[in-house]
Amino acid sequence: MEVVYLFNEGSITRILFYGNNNRLFTMLSELGGKWNKLRNELVFDKSLSASQISQNFPDTPFVQVDPKSLFPVKVFGFLGRSWNNKAVPYLPDNAIKLAASPRQPDGFSEHFELKLETALRSRKYSKKTISAYIYYNRLFCSTVQKSPDKIEQEDIKNFLAMLEKQKDYSSSSMNLAISAIKFFFRNVLGKEIINEKMRPRHDRRLPMVLDKSEIDKVLNNEKNIKHRLLIMLVYSSGLRVSEVVSLKLDHIDLVRRVIHVNLGKGRKDRFTILSKKAADFITNYCVSYNIQTWLFPGQPATRHLSIRSAQHIFDNAIDRAGINKNVSIHSLRHTFATHLLESGTDIRYIQELPGHSSIRTTERYTHIARRNVLGIQSPLDSL
Repeated sequence: MEVVYLFNEGSITRILFYGNNNRLFTMLSELGGKWNKLRNELVFDKSLSASQISQNFPDTPFVQVDPKSLFPVKVFGFLGRSWNNKAVPYLPDNAIKLAASPRQPDGFSEHFELKLETALRSRKYSKKTISAYIYYNRLFCSTVQKSPDKIEQEDIKNFLAMLEKQKDYSSSSMNLAISAIKFFFRNVLGKEIINEKMRPRHDRRLPMVLDKSEIDKVLNNEKNIKHRLLIMLVYSSGLRVSEVVSLKLDHIDLVRRVIHVNLGKGRKDRFTILSKKAADFITNYCVSYNIQTWLFPGQPATRHLSIRSAQHIFDNAIDRAGINKNVSIHSLRHTFATHLLESGTDIRYIQELPGHSSIRTTERYTHIARRNVLGIQSPLDSL
């Protein structure tokens, strides 16, 4: 049975969350808890007792721990029982460790968070970017134990070294952290504290792709019509997972055989190709599932399928097909580009930069739809 431990420190309550109960985590978060990834805990800016919070979760035992007295650990209200000096209930090692390390102020107060969020929203940044920028600035201040107005350039170097040494962050994650900190200091505090030389070198890795026989095997082994179409569209049109789950019926042009991607990455619209096989499949699918708005409705039907659900659909399809490659649903996008190149399709585009006389050639297939996509054959149609 999973037990939830509450640690009260004045006006703050911390809940160590080491289980995999997503439902419980979501419900606790809705009570006002903020996730601290660095310490694996939910933090509430108010004092909560086990008896108060357990009223919302009658099937979950809550334990209130006094972090000031660890030897023996004083536990109150275990499974509704009163404290007994002769019997100390079992506490996991990580719960004792948390109680032994009182939470330090992270320095990134609600005042700074609100200012950062306002600056980001006024520039129409996405919810995902807003969340990431707030998280990295909070993590930064929490790590160096300073408020933003006392941060020095050396603190940033130490923070980046910690991310690489202790957390083994990739260069892209470290660059995201740098961009988040740079935006906050430049646009909120008006300081130029980030030196671009701090950015780590990019990892140069080749993407893992599937061959055509493996794509065929994945599709043939997927019997669920909805799941099969989702995989089919990611591969045949080169869509990102966030783009495929948010497709609406009116984004599909069956006559011209193109897909309108509405506000994709960077809040940019684009068109991409729709294969003949996928177009025929969509017609039957919409009739079978009575599709009205979202092409892939979720739960409830007023929302679209979640990104995580789409990822699970692909992972299960790979397992059923017996493919042992280390691939994700995003690998289908790489596979789409690779198969286009192998078939002789030129997916490069040439663009003259404004104010520059030089010409830049970019081979990234993400920009294939900047030109006319009509007439390009999808790799799915050649299977």
